[in-house]
Amino acid sequence: MTLSARKAAAVAVLGAALAGCGSGPSGPPQGAGQARLASPAPSGPATASTQASPSAPASPSASPLPGAPAGVPVLAPGANGLTPVFERTRQRTEKTVALTFDADMTSDQGPRAASGERFDNPDLIDSLRRLKVPSTVFMTGRWAEEYPDQAKAIGTDPNFEVANHSYSHHAFKSPCYGLPALDGEAARADVDRAFAAFRKAGAVNTVPYFRFPGGCYDDQALKALVPAKVTAVQWDVVSGDAFAKDPDAVAEQVLAGVKPGSVVVMHCTRSAAPVTEQAIQKIVPELRKRGFRFVKVSELMGK
Repeated sequence: MTLSARKAAAVAVLGAALAGCGSGPSGPPQGAGQARLASPAPSGPATASTQASPSAPASPSASPLPGAPAGVPVLAPGANGLTPVFERTRQRTEKTVALTFDADMTSDQGPRAASGERFDNPDLIDSLRRLKVPSTVFMTGRWAEEYPDQAKAIGTDPNFEVANHSYSHHAFKSPCYGLPALDGEAARADVDRAFAAFRKAGAVNTVPYFRFPGGCYDDQALKALVPAKVTAVQWDVVSGDAFAKDPDAVAEQVLAGVKPGSVVVMHCTRSAAPVTEQAIQKIVPELRKRGFRFVKVSELMGK
């Protein structure tokens, strides 16, 4: 299979996963891997006013949690004061890249976790530590509640920063791969609830960044987030790790897509992205061989 065919297949599988995963008895069978994962682009184009200008200046912002890193950069508000969106750094000559990992768990997946399904991936986190790869983990509040010890360990390790991926992993724009949708007030409350879950778990290395479930957003979603004073973070490289079985194919896709200043979306969910840790073992040394330096999103955004 060619690389372009692999990319197309990864996008198709990811979209199908989002359409039915985590939906209870009516969803796909357990073996299909039902965790809802981030998608490779906003579903449905946002208008031009939803996108922060690539040249919008970064500025320090107060962190949403006490004890969190000070002076974390955020983008200036977008058009009409909407929440800005970051996809890739403005500075595209220095070979820096941010690996990001979505720790996904929906608000209704507790029974599946209780029955033994694993939505965490401690081996991946251990490998990132061992390889000394600074990373940003976009965590749902429900994940932090299910794995409070891991959330605290990640959120107190200087190698990582914790960003908000909502509490429930419900959609902030509809349609979005079949995800249940939240209205403006409920969407904002969902973001606040996630930050509260991080606080309760003791994850202090939090940053004022937010990733939309499914990657779906529009002007209304960006407006709903304004009071939260976060910067929305998307990506320009899709790893294809969702439900992948071949770590080499995942690694090849990432290596083919990374450019200076890239943001790569991957997953920290063992049951739905089982080969991510193996792919990292190939991605990290090869990118370093090519002269790339790994950074957190906060460092990339500050450039």
